[in-house]
Amino acid sequence: MTERTLRQVIPGTETSDGAGVRIKRSLGQQQNVRLDPFLMLDEFGSDQPQDYMAGFPSHPHRGFETVTYMIEGHMLHEDHLGNRGNLKNGGVQWMTAGRGIVHSEMPQQESGQMRGFQLWLNLPAAEKMKPAGYRDIQPDEIPAITLDGGLIKLVAGELVVDGQIHQGAVTGGSTRPLYADIHLQPGTETLLPIDPELEGLLYLYAGEASLLSAAGPQPLKRSAASILSKGDSVRVGAGEHEARLLLIAGKPIGEPVVQYGPFVMNSREEIEQTLRDYRDGRLTA
Repeated sequence: MTERTLRQVIPGTETSDGAGVRIKRSLGQQQNVRLDPFLMLDEFGSDQPQDYMAGFPSHPHRGFETVTYMIEGHMLHEDHLGNRGNLKNGGVQWMTAGRGIVHSEMPQQESGQMRGFQLWLNLPAAEKMKPAGYRDIQPDEIPAITLDGGLIKLVAGELVVDGQIHQGAVTGGSTRPLYADIHLQPGTETLLPIDPELEGLLYLYAGEASLLSAAGPQPLKRSAASILSKGDSVRVGAGEHEARLLLIAGKPIGEPVVQYGPFVMNSREEIEQTLRDYRDGRLTA
């Protein structure tokens, strides 16, 4: 196997979104800081209610998908299609904006820790105007793969572990997204095959870990998108403390990306049409 190494590190930058929710944004902090097919990766986490209580009031999207993974906390999703989903510890919400969706994500707690991630996954031109959709994925729907000294929660995609093929809660799609939450006990490591066609990253959010290869260990920076080189496997090891990290990968689309806030299309003309559609009430028609 050709083990992947670190190609680039994009530290999360403190910012705010929605009505003032404090986040750390790595991918997407600038429009040229992306990893095709991923547009944005936000980490939110605080035990101070003023950092998250304002939430994300009703707002539109077009042209991509959002994946929200809640580590701790309680948030309510509502959209114009009538979907209503409670996102709680360990749950995932997979929303396809497609042609257009208007939704809100509002905290349902007044105290305590709220922690999680939101990933924006681009759609190819042929799928940008497909009907909007929403899936509320409960924690018990997410496969848990036991490792020798760890655990993987497989949100999306396919992984081969110890010769056995595992399917995530979400499979398929033209970008073949892989989304795994990896927990490693201190001093342990794991080697995972990854299709060489996929671009990938690691995101360490707790503890200590390194990317391991013949070139030697490369420590992972906390709260940063660690972009991986080409290869067909990734090997990670925990340090003196338990490590928790995300492995995210997908097949590049290779098309132009033109973004205006919550709208992501392929040309300026399509963005202008999207703005007219939103203004005239046709975004979700």
